[in-house]
Amino acid sequence: MNPSRESLKVFKRGKNMVHGGKLAARALKEAGVGAIFTLSGGHIMPIYDGALDEGIAIIDVRHEQAAVHAADAYSRLNPGRIGCAVLTAGPGITDGVTGIANAWRANSPILVIGGQGPFNNLRRGSLQEMDHVSMIRPISKWADACYETSRIPEYIEMAVRAAVTGTPGPSFLEIPMDVLMSPADMETAYFPEIRTTPPQVIPDPKDVQEAVEVLTKAQKPLMLAGTGVKWSQGSAALAKFAEKTKVPVFLNGMGRGQLQSSHPQFFNRVRKEAMMQCDVFILAGSPLDFRLKYGASIPADAKIIQLEMEASLIGQNRSSDVALVGNIGIALDQITALMNEKNITKDFAEWSAELRAREEQIAEGFESELTSDESPVDPLRFAAEIRDFIDEDTILIGDGGDIVAQVSKVVPVLKENCWMDPGPLGTLGVGMPFALAAQHTFPDRRVLIIYGDGAFGLNGFEYDTAIRFNLPIVGIVGNDSAWGQMLRPQVGIYGAERKVAVDLADTRYDKVVEALGGHGEYCEKPEEIRPALERSFASGKPALINVKIRKDEGAPKGSTYV
Repeated sequence: MNPSRESLKVFKRGKNMVHGGKLAARALKEAGVGAIFTLSGGHIMPIYDGALDEGIAIIDVRHEQAAVHAADAYSRLNPGRIGCAVLTAGPGITDGVTGIANAWRANSPILVIGGQGPFNNLRRGSLQEMDHVSMIRPISKWADACYETSRIPEYIEMAVRAAVTGTPGPSFLEIPMDVLMSPADMETAYFPEIRTTPPQVIPDPKDVQEAVEVLTKAQKPLMLAGTGVKWSQGSAALAKFAEKTKVPVFLNGMGRGQLQSSHPQFFNRVRKEAMMQCDVFILAGSPLDFRLKYGASIPADAKIIQLEMEASLIGQNRSSDVALVGNIGIALDQITALMNEKNITKDFAEWSAELRAREEQIAEGFESELTSDESPVDPLRFAAEIRDFIDEDTILIGDGGDIVAQVSKVVPVLKENCWMDPGPLGTLGVGMPFALAAQHTFPDRRVLIIYGDGAFGLNGFEYDTAIRFNLPIVGIVGNDSAWGQMLRPQVGIYGAERKVAVDLADTRYDKVVEALGGHGEYCEKPEEIRPALERSFASGKPALINVKIRKDEGAPKGSTYV
């Protein structure tokens, strides 16, 4: 497949002859890809050449992990479109593995195209050659290699189809450099239709009937709506279901924002208490994983109604009593429609009112922390300042452990697609990569990253990318000079004298961003935060606000890791 001198002559003479990179770019354009995220590499340069012809933006980052994270965010923010990262061979692809794994656990439909040494030198030890496909296969929905230039569009279609079908996830396509560089006829090459939204699977009406029967016999049901609701584009159906039934709704993962925080059925502070009392648990697109103690958080005698996009996810860790398999938005609409058809008027407003009173009581319990004037800043006051600053068009990105958990208690998600965090893999470093995709997609909206100081260190240098592409992203760091989420359990379990590997330096991250060419702010008092946010967004530059927050070493209340 390596182009010989003779084939290059044909390539130059032939009117319709193009290299494989142009076929790849044309296929990506037809798949609706508006931007590729990449880090320059010799194995993949033909794709750049093709992308220029097709008007596809090329956003080059400083680490391949960031490229894949950005592709992940692109998919989350553009329903019905697929994010794409293009990585060079060897360390380029190994650097991207964490991003692929994060997309795998978050069910993000992305396409990662990887370079490879020349096919005609396969297994001879060419520069950066390794078996990428075998490495990626366990953390992807589809992984393969294309060895024929004219078939590149066909392989891209297969990869996209696998990524978006059923429960979505990442696909990986390897294309060796000589395959990308070899000539093919653009006019005769086969370009299959690329569908980025698969046919919607409709749950069995018998299962819908059974779900309605279980629900109408309930006294204290509740719902946990998660990532599957987002990928089903089910937010409108979720709102209709909640309004009809008055079932209390909690949101998990990318479910945040699928029901607006102002909705009367939205709850976020009493989930643990509510689960201990519930008799029917509606699990909509969220797994029974560590966040629900693998199902043990739900009473043993409670019935489970599970809504999932694929049958393989039904009954994970605990059997469900009713299972609805298919598009989750359609499933919720079916339940609502059947209740209307049968004139079922039962709702759970009284149960919801009981939980609302408890939520308000909890909120009152930490009001003093929300208004605390102490310095260094109370983490909840830090969150309150963010809450009072944002509007419904602000895109928030959580990148950290403790600080993001604290902010999540206070800062509302005002609209769909206004909040992103890593997802269940808990990958730190997503902040600026996610923000790059967000600001590129929505240049007129404010994008705010909420950082822990530990998380900033992973991909903070992507501020360089934001500066080069003139993307005025603002970050705010809750800086306690520690890996806070690890500090407290370690001290609580082993004692302060055994504390190790959890302390960080009192670093001026704002100065780092200033040195790169951005805008920096430093705050030690809570009243300084709001003006710093205003100045940062007004600067028109990528900006970072470094806020000194209180360092706590209290005993742990449980572990995330069991």
